[in-house]
Amino acid sequence: MKRIKKEHKIFAFSPDNKPVLKVNSGEEVIFETTDCYNDHLKDSTCQRSDLNDDDANPATGPLYIHEAEPGDTLKVEIVSIDLDDYGIMAIGPGSGPAGDYIQDEETRIMKIEGKTIHFSKSLKLEARPMIGVIGTAPEMKSISTIVPDAHGGNMDCRSITEGSIVFLPVNVTGGLLSMGDLHAIMGDGETGGCGVESGGQVTVRVSVLKDCPLPLPAVVSEEKLMCITSKKTLDEAAHSCVKDIHNFLVQTVGIESKEANMFISATGQLKVCQIVDPLLTVRMEVELDHLRAYGYEID
Repeated sequence: MKRIKKEHKIFAFSPDNKPVLKVNSGEEVIFETTDCYNDHLKDSTCQRSDLNDDDANPATGPLYIHEAEPGDTLKVEIVSIDLDDYGIMAIGPGSGPAGDYIQDEETRIMKIEGKTIHFSKSLKLEARPMIGVIGTAPEMKSISTIVPDAHGGNMDCRSITEGSIVFLPVNVTGGLLSMGDLHAIMGDGETGGCGVESGGQVTVRVSVLKDCPLPLPAVVSEEKLMCITSKKTLDEAAHSCVKDIHNFLVQTVGIESKEANMFISATGQLKVCQIVDPLLTVRMEVELDHLRAYGYEID
């Protein structure tokens, strides 16, 4: 199987990034990734403040997909996520809303054995691997891998996990897909500024869709369709995300506007992905079974 090694990393999604691998639509690819600290926090004596700005949140790639042209949609099936055998959390003053109470820095290295994270002496957690950063190149500008936006990027959506499908816009020829920032586990909101960060490798299947009227970026799990939106404030993100789902229900599923509004209010789940990046991210979830009741099926 084709592989992109973790040495091929970017720190910004850009139409000017040179692809390191080219594949056909429908092929599987392995992305090796560093952790979000660029593998530079090796033990508990290393602190987040020791890092250079250039070390922040690398993504592996980019991957060029033949047949992908501007206006298409890239379908990324997450086949598997295999984590390294340790995870890292590094916090300090200002790490999220509760960072006001923190006086100094702490780096904690946690052993990962199979599906078990040794979080502390008192607590073991079941690993729930996810991808924090996944996106395509924007059309015109470069966007830091720290920032989420319409291209995807640092969305930190805990539903981007093994078995899910991510739908991303193709803005430039080839798409230029990159990903990284794996988490062994992360709570909604990523309120402390990090999850249990880890490196590892992700196996994906990439396909080009020529006519896919989903609100992008989107994630589909076994049970749900999720629309993801990032804006300067949570209010802006929430309002925009609800409107995107509403328009999808009306224009694609064929539900009348007033009923679509009631449908979202009665069954939709608006959730926060993260509140610590330069843009804040929310997702609106709707049940696939509810869409099927209206005769709509996602291919």
